[in-house]
Amino acid sequence: MLIEDVMFNLSNQIALVLRGSGMEEAPALEKAQQLSLAFFEKIPTIRAYVDTDLQASYDGDPAASGKDEVIFSYPGLFAITVYRLAHVLYQLGVPVLPRIMTEHAHSVTGIDIHPGTTIGKYFFIDHGTGIVIGETAVLGEKVRIYQGVTLGAVSFPKDACGALIKGQKRHPTIEDHVTIYAGASILGGGTVIGRDSVIGSNVFITHSIPACTTVSVKSQELQ
Repeated sequence: MLIEDVMFNLSNQIALVLRGSGMEEAPALEKAQQLSLAFFEKIPTIRAYVDTDLQASYDGDPAASGKDEVIFSYPGLFAITVYRLAHVLYQLGVPVLPRIMTEHAHSVTGIDIHPGTTIGKYFFIDHGTGIVIGETAVLGEKVRIYQGVTLGAVSFPKDACGALIKGQKRHPTIEDHVTIYAGASILGGGTVIGRDSVIGSNVFITHSIPACTTVSVKSQELQ
């Protein structure tokens, strides 16, 4: 009964955004039901990913007394969970609604994750306030990010008429087992942070970093 009730409400919300995008009412309702069913079929996968995020949060924070504390009080896990749900809707082509969901999480936690971002398992956000992760960013598994980190774009390409060109990769790729400390900015669609690297606090990076590298703010030199 609970699933039926949630699916009914989700279908109605999807139908609203489809109609707002120009679809007629009858086909919007039919399409919304199909999308809702496809979303519910993905719930076991979403839960499996969130379970790894929960484990990463518990393992990564020595202050965590238990998983219940993480679930009920950690803003990072809340923002990641909303992102996981919104990302599936984004992949299914649902307009507007995924962005509304992640912006709600943003307003509650101060963590801004675009629903189009690709994030692997065991993702951990510590503290989290001020984090921004752009639409085309790609994060591997076991990535850890602290407050104030920006995974953004260097610039926005324009066409001959001056309009922004959409659909290009504008945000960085973060490979597996990377830790990014507070205040770091990593920008650009061609920027790749190699696996097992550590990015120190407050660094500003617009070029790729080799695997197994530590970057410090003191000199911005590779160690």
